Amino acid sequence: MRVPPRDSTAYIVGFAAVVCLVCAIPIASAAVLLRPKQQQNQRIDRLSKVLGVAELMRAGERLSATDVESRFERSVVARAVELKTGAFTDAVDARTFDQRKAAGDLSTSHPVPPNEARVFRVPNHAVVYEVMKDGKVDALVLPIQGYGLWSTMYGFLALEADATTISGITFYEHGETPGLGGEIENPAWQAKWKGRKAFGDGGEVKVKVIKGAAGPPDDDPFRVDGLSGATITSRGVSHTLDFWLGPDGFGPFLDQYRAARREGGR
Repeated sequence: MRVPPRDSTAYIVGFAAVVCLVCAIPIASAAVLLRPKQQQNQRIDRLSKVLGVAELMRAGERLSATDVESRFERSVVARAVELKTGAFTDAVDARTFDQRKAAGDLSTSHPVPPNEARVFRVPNHAVVYEVMKDGKVDALVLPIQGYGLWSTMYGFLALEADATTISGITFYEHGETPGLGGEIENPAWQAKWKGRKAFGDGGEVKVKVIKGAAGPPDDDPFRVDGLSGATITSRGVSHTLDFWLGPDGFGPFLDQYRAARREGGR
């Protein structure tokens, strides 16, 4: 076979194609082989975030994957919920259910009305984490997501057993500006949420991130300090909670949970 001259277009294109093929094979193979490990690491990270917001893991504490799973199994129960009705369900396995993947699949999700959190579809099912103590629910951890300035912010909100008082919040994935909106990851700011009230006396979502400083939870229960220089991100956090604590998010579940609690079922 005649080899084209090295300075010809055919030679350059052919050489580039061979190099791309040779490089692509090991990269693709590595991606396939490492995918289960990556998925496991993501799962352990998610469990760690649940433990952290539930105050079952100290800030900065390092645990092995085995220890994370063991601590989670001892104190937390993951349960699947049908979002539209708020009822617990066995339709999906809460231990392995991928809520984000389900939200992106037309067959396992449904659209929601326009909202300021910029959530367009939600999964038909979601996972609620019950934090147990002495055989009873001591707290609830809910996955949340909403849009800030630049990105969708993914996190968890922890409510005390009354399903009204906030015990913690965390964000584990976002693309907000470091030092500004990125301060949603700052433990000092997250600590300001503890003891705030998510709902007013009429059951309406009332907690808001304000511009400036809020008072202590006992005196100013519905407001949280704003993030300096990050007004839009701060609003995004408020909109996120408005949505996920409302009727298109976990509102129906929380209504049923509080009703059952009043009747002595929890």
